[in-house]
Formats: sequence, structure tokens, C-alpha cells
Amino acid sequence: MNVPYDALLVVSFGGPEGMNDVMPFLQNVLRGRNIPEERLRVIAHHYELFGGVSPLNGQNRALIAALRTELESGPNLPIYWGNRNWTPLLTETLQQMKQDGIKRALAFFTSAYSSYSGCRQYREDIQKAQAAVGAGAPEVDKLRVFYNHPGFIEPTVENVRRAWKQIPQERSPTARVAFTAHSIPKSMAAGCSYENQLAEVCRLVAEKVGLQNWRLVYQSRSGSPAQPWLEPDILEHLSDLKAEGIIDVVIAPVGFISDHMEVLYDLDTEARQHCETIGLNMVRAATVGTHPAFIRMIRELILERMGTETTRRSLGVDGPSHDVCPVDCCLPGEGMPGRAGQPGR
Repeated sequence: MNVPYDALLVVSFGGPEGMNDVMPFLQNVLRGRNIPEERLRVIAHHYELFGGVSPLNGQNRALIAALRTELESGPNLPIYWGNRNWTPLLTETLQQMKQDGIKRALAFFTSAYSSYSGCRQYREDIQKAQAAVGAGAPEVDKLRVFYNHPGFIEPTVENVRRAWKQIPQERSPTARVAFTAHSIPKSMAAGCSYENQLAEVCRLVAEKVGLQNWRLVYQSRSGSPAQPWLEPDILEHLSDLKAEGIIDVVIAPVGFISDHMEVLYDLDTEARQHCETIGLNMVRAATVGTHPAFIRMIRELILERMGTETTRRSLGVDGPSHDVCPVDCCLPGEGMPGRAGQPGR
């Protein structure tokens, strides 16, 4: 396409940087949803365990630092960072980009999959920020989703293998792997490819690692009990494994690219405590984070969109995803206020 771009915008969820930020952050996340105050307090307690600091912000800073080094070999684009729910907010970032003379930027979303929460809502957030900035706001084009790109799959395979090796060899034939991802409402899932993309990632990883006994499960549900969300829940699945006589389980959070709050609390704290209670040995695989192959993948996606890289790499049967999202893709779902999923990064 040979389209000129003069910046990269990293778009993410955002998170509090201290205890005074926690409640305002959660109110931003849950604006427009009828969430009781006591539920907010429960989620806030998760952050109290970590001093009120979301690990996501530090992870994004590390990602940006690694990207800056990677892009030194070209294209040497300045990197900006804007969040949905906490500083640096997208409106502030686009205003700074305008002041810096940025005309057209590529956007990397910190989500590997297609869903309302992980794709369309971020595009809507960018549009709202552009409207707030007004005339001269930079144009922003998103990079394609990368769930089946080798730069995401291969580090995930490496991480699952490393976790699997922590299971005693004599027990590995009966051990199980639980691939986890953030649950979303079923009405939202019906309007996107989220489930199918996750299933393809699990299949690809399991095939490359040589796994026979695995299952895709979900975690971090945040909605009303009256509304159907994707299941089974990770804690219920762990209990079912124990009831089957399973001794060891590897949990691989393939739905996430870094070890943010949903990983550190929902898995490393809550799921681990549950496993200790029921007597199940749990090993948690790492996320891709700043793995060199993952960082190289982002550069490759940039070059693709700029027209200087003509090979659009992907694994499996789906092929590379589209660059420009169809008008009707990743809709929020019936009865949704426009915000759901991913409540506690």
C-alpha cells in the first residue's frame, strides 16, 4: 500500500498507579453499567494486594521500550501510548500527537483477538478522542489482530513447554493443560470471532507442544449472574479435574499478552489458592510479554501495513486477518451498554 505513517500508537486498557487511583479507575471502567458499590470494593481489594498499582502500566512501558529498540532498524517511528481508562488517556495522547505534528499513525492494540472489548471498542475510543481533539487530530489505522501470527504462537509454545517440564515426568501422562482467556457475554461472543480464534490458538499450541489433554476455559467474569457468559469458569474446571483424579495442571493464559491483574490475581492468587485447597498441583505458564519474537512481530505488522513487507505470515487454517475491520464486526451484543469484559487490569 505504501501509505506514509509517521508514528506508532500503542493502545491499551490502562490501570491505576496507586491506591488513590483505584476507585476512580474502576468507575471509569464500569461507567454506564449498574455495578453495586460493594462489587467495586471487592475489585478494589484486588489492587490493595498490589499497593494499588496495576502491573499493566509497567508492562506497557517495557513493551514500548523494547519496541523503540526494535524500530531503530526501521521504520524509526516515534511511539505514543494511550489508554481507554486511565492516564495516559487517548484524548491526551492524540492532543500531544497533534501538537507534535503527527498526521497519520498506526495503532497496536494490546489484544490478540477480535471482540468488542478488545478491538471495536478501542476503535470507538480513538474516534471519540479524535472528535475531542478536533481539527488536525491525527488519522489512526489499526494493525491487524495477531492471534495466529508465528510471533505470538511460537513464544506461547515455548512458555507452555517450559511450564509442562515443571510437572514430574512420571506424572506428565495424566497432567492436563487449561488454556484460559477473559470471559465475555455470550451475546457479545455471538457477534465476533473471539471463541473461534481462541480455539485455533489452543489447537496450534497443543499441536506444537504435543498435548493430548487440554481444554479452553474462561476467567475473570465481571457481569451480572443473570447474563450468560462464556464458560466453563477456570475454578469450576479445576474442581472438575480434581474430581477426575487429576494431580497436575498447567494453566496457560493465552488470552492475554502480559501478566497484568487478571493473571496475577485471578490465576496466581485466586486459582492457586483454590488448587492448594483442593490438592491440585498448579503450574502457570508465562505470557508473551516482551519476548523478542513478539516484539519482532509488531515491527513486521508495521512493515506490512506500510507496504514494505509483502509476506503476511500466519499459522493454521484461518490465514492472516483483515487490515480494515468490516462495519458490522465485533458488535457489543444485545443488552450491552457498550462496556463489558476486562474490568480489572
